[in-house]
Amino acid sequence: MKSFYGFFIVLIFILNSCKTRSSATIPDKNIKDVVNSPNVVLVDVRVAEQYEEGSAKNAINIPLAELSENTQSLKGKKVVVFCNKGIQADQAMEILKKEGIEVYDGTTWKNVKAIQDEKPSKNTNLD
Repeated sequence: MKSFYGFFIVLIFILNSCKTRSSATIPDKNIKDVVNSPNVVLVDVRVAEQYEEGSAKNAINIPLAELSENTQSLKGKKVVVFCNKGIQADQAMEILKKEGIEVYDGTTWKNVKAIQDEKPSKNTNLD
């Protein structure tokens, strides 16, 4: 019985530490600022065929399957990753975080493109 409680406490500790790490990485409120930042690298992690059909402006294509081999070029940069539904972007975030890269979740390419397209209309409304 004692070992069960010990295991339970360790399990809670592990789950909480994992939770804290991922939620502290990207504040959702800043994703618009990050996407529109002049020094950001936008990385579409979909396969080349999907990327060629459409992506966010100035995005580069590094398919998820090739991301581990291409992390060196992203080190020291602010990176936003995205895909079709956000699932591959989540996986890409884990890969890049392990390499110590500052990475943000753009979720989908359509989300990132919408953020980019929204910027000029915001400035127009403010003038």
